[in-house]
Amino acid sequence: MPRFFTLVEARRMLPRVRTLVEHAIESKSQYEDCAQRSEHLMRRIMISGGLNVDRGSAALNRDLQNRSGERLKSSVDEIHEAGVIVKDLDVGLIDFPTLLKGSEVYLCWRLGEDDVRYWHGVHEGFAGRKTIDDEFIANHSGGTEE
Repeated sequence: MPRFFTLVEARRMLPRVRTLVEHAIESKSQYEDCAQRSEHLMRRIMISGGLNVDRGSAALNRDLQNRSGERLKSSVDEIHEAGVIVKDLDVGLIDFPTLLKGSEVYLCWRLGEDDVRYWHGVHEGFAGRKTIDDEFIANHSGGTEE
């Protein structure tokens, strides 16, 4: 069962979500860098027919890749556990489910934005973002505000 956020709740949660998204993006980048180094090493081994490998360096790279993968998973899991949806880690795009006149829509935020200012329908995505206006505020609902 999805959690539904009010705009106030999403805004209150934004600092924590922003930090988690930043950590996830950093971990993803480190993971991909390590994977690229491993892939490059494997190509060199295949081309040279069994190149003498620095096993220590390869093991350190593999360990770093594993740790960054675990940090990435942990950050994304924590975002999801809060009820927030990760849409695109390449740009830091996330959605907070909410209800507008009883239908599910998303409050939309992207890393670099200072506030939750947009919403879109479930099937519209980022390209369908609309500015949150007074009509939206008056007709949306979510969880119980504290």
